Amino acid sequence: MKTITAEQFRSEKRNSTSNQSDNEAIDQAVLEILKQVMKNGDKALFHYTEKFDGVTLDEFVVSEQEFVEAREMVSSDFLTSIQQAKTNITTFHQAQVEHSWFMDKEPGIVLGQKVTPLEKVGIYIPGGKAAYPSSVLMNVIPAKLAGVENIQIVTPPQSDGTINPYVLVAAEESGVDTIYKLGGAQAIAALAYGTETVEKVAKIVGPGNAYVARAKKWVYGDVAIDMIAGPSEICVVADETAPISYIAADLLSQAEHDESATAICVTTSNTLAEKLTIEVEKQTASLDRKAIIQRSLSQNGKIIIANDLKDAFNIVNELAPEHLELMIQNPSESLQYIKNAGAIFLGNYSPEPLGDYFAGPNHTLPTSSTARFASPLGVYDFVKRSSVIQYSQAALLTNAEPIKTLANTEGLTAHANAIQIRKEKPDA
Repeated sequence: MKTITAEQFRSEKRNSTSNQSDNEAIDQAVLEILKQVMKNGDKALFHYTEKFDGVTLDEFVVSEQEFVEAREMVSSDFLTSIQQAKTNITTFHQAQVEHSWFMDKEPGIVLGQKVTPLEKVGIYIPGGKAAYPSSVLMNVIPAKLAGVENIQIVTPPQSDGTINPYVLVAAEESGVDTIYKLGGAQAIAALAYGTETVEKVAKIVGPGNAYVARAKKWVYGDVAIDMIAGPSEICVVADETAPISYIAADLLSQAEHDESATAICVTTSNTLAEKLTIEVEKQTASLDRKAIIQRSLSQNGKIIIANDLKDAFNIVNELAPEHLELMIQNPSESLQYIKNAGAIFLGNYSPEPLGDYFAGPNHTLPTSSTARFASPLGVYDFVKRSSVIQYSQAALLTNAEPIKTLANTEGLTAHANAIQIRKEKPDA
């Protein structure tokens, strides 16, 4: 984990190169998978599951018996914890629920917006390096609150052909309709285009590896997606009052996700930077995922020395991090200076894992600096909005001339005629 100045950070950012060449290699494989799934349906899914997951399946759908067995395998502590988290997540997301609205603009004119839930949604839950029951709750609960009628999960099978029991229990607790033992780009293809077994959906959400992310990019337009998620990120802004051990622990909590994760501390204190480097090494040595953490920190870990707090906030806004912690005095007063961040954690006792698992706000967040324009997953991602327009005869005729003028100005005379004919034949 290297220490650099704010000037060095900006120089690196200016000179950074695109990973487009890496994407091109992944895209070639992904596009072939999409093509084969569209062409061969379930046959292609069985083939890719055996090829990539090393599992030969008879069917993809998780059975009722598998749910029963999964509940018997998890601890009572886990069940209590997942139910508490579910309550918190539900309470937060209920505040996001939108309703249709209408207004009488003036006599004879009614305008409004009709809010309609999506009919079918597919959710990708990663497997591989870890199990993510928390991601099940974060994706399913807002969809349920939005009113989505059919929610399907795809998630890679374990080596024995089963799904992680914690994921199954979380899915059952949150009210999922169907779970398919499918992972990778082939799962995204199945949700986007449908097969003999998998129903086509209107939108695909949820995080995944690079192949899943690129597959989501390529199916966008045929279906909707939430975002193209990259590796996890954390940025901690810390002043001299921040406990060094807390900063180190929080940076490492994200570095353990995978080797491509990014952990950055922005501080105004050289002394803090020196102590933090030592503390990070000390804590890393005792962690289970030490090898992943060390690779992550060596590739992407940084301590940036800012000139002052204003400079630190400017750096944050340039980074637009997925997770931002403000471990400074009076953090809530500094909130006004943060323009770009997925989730913001205020103070020494609001660590990032609190948001990952329990507090209630969604942990599906924009990455790779997309917090410049994107938002966390929410209930609003699972609805669509239709404009509603109703004019009476009198109201239309009163406004006919300006409408015709605008239509004729654009050379769209048929538009103008659709208004004129109602003037000429008002009682047709």
